[in-house]
Amino acid sequence: MKQQKMSFIDDRFRYIGKGILTGLIAGIVVSSFRIGIQKILNLVIRLYHFSHTEPQWLILWAVFSVMIAVIIGSLVKSEPNIKGSGIPQVEGQVQGVIQTNWRSVLWRKFIGGLLANGSGLFLGREGPSIQLGSAIGQGVSEWTKGDEVEESVLLSSGAGAGLAAAFNAPIAGLMFVLEEVHHNFSPLVAITTFAATVSSNFVALNIFGLTPVLDIGSLIIFPLRYYNWVVLLGIFLGFSGWFFSKTLLALPGLYAKVPLIPKRYNVVIPLLLIIPIGYFLPEMIGGGSSIVTNLENWQFPLGLLAALFVLRFVFFMVSYGSNVPGGIFLPILSLGGILGCFIGQIAITYFGVEQIFFTHFIIFAMAGYFTSIGKAPLTAILLVTEMVGGLNQLMPLAIVSLVSYVTSDLLNVKPIYEQLLDRLIASNHGKRIGKRFSFVLPVVPGSAFTGKAIRDINWPEDILITGVRRGQDTIIPCGKTMIRTGDHLILSTDKGLAKEVHEQLNRLNTNTIGST
Repeated sequence: MKQQKMSFIDDRFRYIGKGILTGLIAGIVVSSFRIGIQKILNLVIRLYHFSHTEPQWLILWAVFSVMIAVIIGSLVKSEPNIKGSGIPQVEGQVQGVIQTNWRSVLWRKFIGGLLANGSGLFLGREGPSIQLGSAIGQGVSEWTKGDEVEESVLLSSGAGAGLAAAFNAPIAGLMFVLEEVHHNFSPLVAITTFAATVSSNFVALNIFGLTPVLDIGSLIIFPLRYYNWVVLLGIFLGFSGWFFSKTLLALPGLYAKVPLIPKRYNVVIPLLLIIPIGYFLPEMIGGGSSIVTNLENWQFPLGLLAALFVLRFVFFMVSYGSNVPGGIFLPILSLGGILGCFIGQIAITYFGVEQIFFTHFIIFAMAGYFTSIGKAPLTAILLVTEMVGGLNQLMPLAIVSLVSYVTSDLLNVKPIYEQLLDRLIASNHGKRIGKRFSFVLPVVPGSAFTGKAIRDINWPEDILITGVRRGQDTIIPCGKTMIRTGDHLILSTDKGLAKEVHEQLNRLNTNTIGST
């Protein structure tokens, strides 16, 4: 037993060390990615301003945009796993249902993301940053000769590090991995990811400084007498998130109807359509962070706010639907901010809410809208909190996130990344490929496994239990080993069957009836 404890402690420090290494490299790569996007985007905005006096430059820019579309299309053709945000691919890797070459993904996602985001498309940097960090984690595991479990931990830790560096949000990066990628709490995953996110954020802070990504100033505490507006906002955002999810999932069918253009070059459509938007409204292009920070100052009337939402909503869908490398976090947050601005304007103009609380509606709506779409409320709360740099709004943030979550749940909205992953792997589901995949399953309270011996459970036939992690001990299991709540089962299966086995085990793990 003492040797087992020492082995676990040694493993933990080894994982922390590799997590720090992953975070440092991810911090450098993702920070470079952020700088590159901003420099390219600044050049593009200056071009649009310059074209007001020299409009012929727009023709040259249109030709250049077609060239960018060809480059991005070629990158996607050679490495299909870089299309979209990359988060479904990361989740698929953790589940063992998607295999990627981290070297191929790393450089192609970097270049494709730079070109797409830097051109002004309404996309976010966080999805590509997460996939870049994940590829680095996978590479660190390969360099240090880690096993399958370690690779899974490090690629998810790298994903958290990517988010931390993208938004200066280390705690949100950790929560994203636990809530969105793994959907459970594992001490080993948590401590490794925490080491990676803190290290990555340390690098980013040294490059970009301590100012929050969305620096909207300090906010006073939101008074209890206005909490009815928080609840109403949550309900409104739940319905709005339902519409967003339905629209996003319909995009492949809409783009399939576009004639003449090969699918991999669909990005030429948003790249050309962005030109008139950039010419007339250059401040509106890009992911949307500048829009959130300026909403309070612009003081748009309700009609103009509605038009701004429609513009960004429609063009985000056009951008993302083209399978270009780009994320949805930041566009969702900016759309949520506009919706919050809209509701806040109504509350202040017609119902006597004090003007000083206008900005509160913006940040509350950012968290609620993200929750209704991603179904990850803790990540949403922490992400918004870290991005705006304030901790005194946690209660209203929690309420709006909870209400929007429940509302979208009643509307049968499923987590958007899970739905995108299901579509991504539909054609390869349930095929045996002859490669082993190891993963860890925590035994949750109320599990059908609790209190039963391993031999008394009707396990899926394609599963092997190789270990049981209990506290700081690792137990070599046998048929009579009793399973307890809080145990972490180390399991192995065929990589091609991993998703099917995951689903069967999760049903058993959360159901107290019919397990034997």
